[in-house]
Amino acid sequence: MANTLGLHLSATEETWRVFRIMAEFVEGFETMSRVSPAVSVFGSARIGPEDPHYAAAEQLGRELVRHGFAVMTGGGPGIMEAANKGAKEAGGESIGLNIYLPAEQLANEYQTISLDFRYFFCRKVMFVKYAVAFVCFPGGFGTLDEFFEAMTLIQTKKTERFPIVLIGSFFWSPLLDWMRKHQLGQHPYISGENLDLCEVTDDVVWAADRIAEHYNQQIEARKGETAPGPHVTAEGTFAGREPRRTTPGGPYEDLTR
Repeated sequence: MANTLGLHLSATEETWRVFRIMAEFVEGFETMSRVSPAVSVFGSARIGPEDPHYAAAEQLGRELVRHGFAVMTGGGPGIMEAANKGAKEAGGESIGLNIYLPAEQLANEYQTISLDFRYFFCRKVMFVKYAVAFVCFPGGFGTLDEFFEAMTLIQTKKTERFPIVLIGSFFWSPLLDWMRKHQLGQHPYISGENLDLCEVTDDVVWAADRIAEHYNQQIEARKGETAPGPHVTAEGTFAGREPRRTTPGGPYEDLTR
């Protein structure tokens, strides 16, 4: 069997890799199942305390703890450090999901709960499964990856809708304008309501209040529920329906239904 680099791995090596993956899921599930409802915070690792977004992320961490949430980040520097710092100094749970990297990640010192991952996909499951909201500050590929994954999961109804708050209108508004022009206007790649799945603001206090409001509404809506909900898989997403297939050469399914 060959991996993406064309290197051949033995069946034994592949089998042990499966066990390492399982171990990361087990440790993550056991640890995270004991923490408070968390908010995942993403953003650039390349900024320092002199950047205005560092102070904003630190304030966000404090505000989220004030509302009773844990704060969950990738455990690194920059925005992650700032959010963890605000949460820890406010007396809350400050979670860092650290990642093994070839260049070595520098884990920040403000983590009260710390997990280490070899695999990005295991780590990404934790960010979604144990979060009641996502907050994205300006960042690079990793931030955009987490943002679009959350949008996709909600768009496809693989998970319940939860707040996705984008901090920094100067950074995020041009991206949404591009999506509105090219993915919605010129081409029917998305639906109009898809762009309503996220909200842009420059006010971190409003962001924390918005997340708390949504969470409290969800708790209130579930009171008195007796009917079972949709089946949720182990990674925290809905199982959904079996894919429908057309006959070879037949018409495409109408995916808008």
